[in-house]
Amino acid sequence: MILLDIVLHLDAHLLALVHDYGMWVYAILFAIIFAETGLVVAPFLPGDSLLFVTGALCGMGSLELQVLMPLLMLAAFGGDNTNYWIGRHFGIKLFKHDSRFFKHEHLEKTQAFYAKHGGKTIIFARFLPIIRTFAPFVAGIGSMSYRLFLMFSALGSIAWIGSLTLAGYFFGNIPVIKNNLTLLIICIIFISFIPALREYIKHRRQAR
Repeated sequence: MILLDIVLHLDAHLLALVHDYGMWVYAILFAIIFAETGLVVAPFLPGDSLLFVTGALCGMGSLELQVLMPLLMLAAFGGDNTNYWIGRHFGIKLFKHDSRFFKHEHLEKTQAFYAKHGGKTIIFARFLPIIRTFAPFVAGIGSMSYRLFLMFSALGSIAWIGSLTLAGYFFGNIPVIKNNLTLLIICIIFISFIPALREYIKHRRQAR
């Protein structure tokens, strides 16, 4: 319930953080974005809505856009790379011995998939909650070329942080949006899950 309250009232909570911690709020935001993209145990963090609201706070003058955007792009890029190497060094050990959930044939399929579609997967996964947390981890398990991963990770980080933060900066303080920000956050979360839901339904039909 506390997490739900934070997600649905991000504007109020972030404003409180700015007032209470001043410049340290940049470090807090950096840590949240880094954790959501870099730690497989933190897919529940509110990435998309957080970026929109921080952009809106930049539009209000509470935060500096020219400081925030490069910092969060660095956090997303650093988190991605941390997650990749966790998967590369530790995740692959899960497949050392076949088990019910970790079969070597699944690893081979993952490696083949990332060899063919890895680049666009890393970019598009940025805009999908939960999936963006696991995509770099799976890329590491699948032994995706690190040179390619670096390039697409950088592009994805710039596109994700830039688009949502600038959307908040330019549109977040329009009265009708500002007065219905909780509803907008719910819509952002819902829209973010639509592609993943479509893929789930598609795979279920194919399985049948």
